[in-house]
Amino acid sequence: MAANATGSTSLIDQVTNVSDFIWGGTWNGEPLPWLSIGDQPIPPMTLILLGIGMWIMIGLKFYPIRKLGSAFAGLFKSRKGEGAGEISPFAALSTALSGQVGTGNLAGVATAIALGGPGAIFWMWVTALIGMALAFAEGSLAIRYREKTSDGVYRGGPMTYIMLGLGKKWTWLAIVFCIGTLFSALVTGNSIQANAIADGMSELFGIEEWIGGAVTAILVFIVIIGGIKSIGSVAEKIIPFMAGAYIVMAIIALILNFGDLPETFALIFDGAFNPQAATGGFAGAAIMLAIRAGVARGLFSNEAGQGSTPIAHAVAQTSDPEQQGRMAMLGTFIDTIVICTMTALVMLTVEGNFTAGDQVVRHAWNSDLQGFAMTSGAFAAAFPFEIFNVPIGTLIASIALILFVFTTLLTWSYYGERAITFIYDRVPGSTRAGEKVLHMIWRVLWCVVIYLGSTLDLTLVWRMGDISNAAMALPNLLALALLSGVVFKLAQGDRKAGPDHHVDTPEEPNEY
Repeated sequence: MAANATGSTSLIDQVTNVSDFIWGGTWNGEPLPWLSIGDQPIPPMTLILLGIGMWIMIGLKFYPIRKLGSAFAGLFKSRKGEGAGEISPFAALSTALSGQVGTGNLAGVATAIALGGPGAIFWMWVTALIGMALAFAEGSLAIRYREKTSDGVYRGGPMTYIMLGLGKKWTWLAIVFCIGTLFSALVTGNSIQANAIADGMSELFGIEEWIGGAVTAILVFIVIIGGIKSIGSVAEKIIPFMAGAYIVMAIIALILNFGDLPETFALIFDGAFNPQAATGGFAGAAIMLAIRAGVARGLFSNEAGQGSTPIAHAVAQTSDPEQQGRMAMLGTFIDTIVICTMTALVMLTVEGNFTAGDQVVRHAWNSDLQGFAMTSGAFAAAFPFEIFNVPIGTLIASIALILFVFTTLLTWSYYGERAITFIYDRVPGSTRAGEKVLHMIWRVLWCVVIYLGSTLDLTLVWRMGDISNAAMALPNLLALALLSGVVFKLAQGDRKAGPDHHVDTPEEPNEY
């Protein structure tokens, strides 16, 4: 037993080191001298994501910012598809958003504030704006390069625009992306989400976590058995309603505490630019800490550049890559600029009876509360009236978390399904019938993992998820950089921009 315990600790330490290096720029808990500014580590993934994001934003001539108004205008026209595909452009956006909106929006924002102070929120905004460029690139390429099965089903994603846009010699990159997607789906898209929803059910209804996991698994299976059309239909109904309700309740909470809003915005901008709050080895240490926290949480929340959302956008009923690119960048805006901002403002603004140690403090972000408890506590202070001895604010936040996480489980099941199908299709002799059998096996496995994940200790799982997310993002970001010239032309309305690497094959989808 001792040997096993030691081995387990060693494994956690090794995984933690890799995760901390990728997303934190540290090793063994210490900054690396060659990857630091004033003893503040610079995360490699932050540099890569923001670097490629800025390259695409500049190449697009700030298209995501210039066209934001027309993107919102197109939102109301996108409920009906006008081209080949599986679901409407709006349903595709809702499906992508259901994968984006989840624990990062309600708990991740609290973590950003705890790590980097209120100034982290400003850098989260900056990250979202740059992320919109990445999202446009992903969404437009997903439509420009997508595959069609022998029985007429459209699908795609980074693995497809790598193969059809870059050519067969890049198959290895598509496979690496798919392997990263499979691990990311099972870890962050399933186990972590299943654990969160089981915890939420336990707190709200007092049921055992394993029962919550079983109920969730059954409900998820009922939806995903119908494939992407069923997932899109559910997401199209739940996400707009739940996001709208959450935003309205947040606005009411802010109106009730309107007098504190000027102080809140002063804290955000002061923390983002004022080096006087620094306690590190140089004047800008606090700013660097705020940037790191805001960028990391922003990227975790909106998944820009990770390669997940283009899998959903690829099935949209449209032949216009530019249109779906706008839908994709709108998803990033809604996820971070709208929903994350509402969460942050409530935590920074609402007054209540909070404590930090033995001291009474005014706001949730100053208190001892952490993660989702901070979000829930802030809403409880805004709406303290109780139903069955539970503050209305806590009910609002908890129900929002449960529904957001439930739809995340639906969407990520499809992302994983696409990844494992793409790998299967590289096997000689693969068929459409074989794909359908594989889909059923995957859906059953997915629901089994939901049940198991509902009671897991997530210490190691979270760290493995960070690594798998990076394994997913890096090949996708490389593809976006290589195909950036195509993206710039797509933004100009050239629907057939870029080369076509189609080769007839006996395997599905008969065009590689």
